[in-house]
Amino acid sequence: MRMHVSRETTARLDAYQDLIRKWNPRINLVAPSTLDDLKGRHIDDCLQLAAQVSAVSGSWVDIGSGGGFPGIVLAIALADQDLLITLIESDQRKSTFLRTAIRELDLKNAQVLTARIEQATRQNADYLSARALAPLPRLMPYLTRHLGANGQAWLMKGQRWQDEVDEARQAWAFDVESYESVTQPGAAILKISGVTHE
Repeated sequence: MRMHVSRETTARLDAYQDLIRKWNPRINLVAPSTLDDLKGRHIDDCLQLAAQVSAVSGSWVDIGSGGGFPGIVLAIALADQDLLITLIESDQRKSTFLRTAIRELDLKNAQVLTARIEQATRQNADYLSARALAPLPRLMPYLTRHLGANGQAWLMKGQRWQDEVDEARQAWAFDVESYESVTQPGAAILKISGVTHE
């Protein structure tokens, strides 16, 4: 599912890519080998998540935000929604980059929390996202810590996503819907809700 983006959104996404290229030599925000195709490898990948959740409101938490994928992209793409996005990132330098991006891109709907995910204040979020952070079984405690009772987690997973789901089910009960990635063959976006420990 591809997302139609406005001229303003495109301009912000372009400015964001410029910031990444400027900062990446000092802080490893993305693999240097992907810098030449930031749009295809990272931006478009995250935009498909924004397209899946286009009608949202409330609080969104992006855990392990790193260089801002998908958190900053979501903040740009969903700027017209009644949504506050909190990016949780433990690395001080990456947090500084994220705050700079939020300020320079004039994202009124985003904020940064510098903390370890497992120690951060419980967020009681309506939505939660993570991309390339950890295998699903390791993510589950983060979901139970930061999701509200009726919250949804949107997780961007690689080709082994079904194995991760099967492994996570050994210790957790949850509902899951999968959406095939349009940018990475075999990868998927997982929508997870109703998480309880078995």
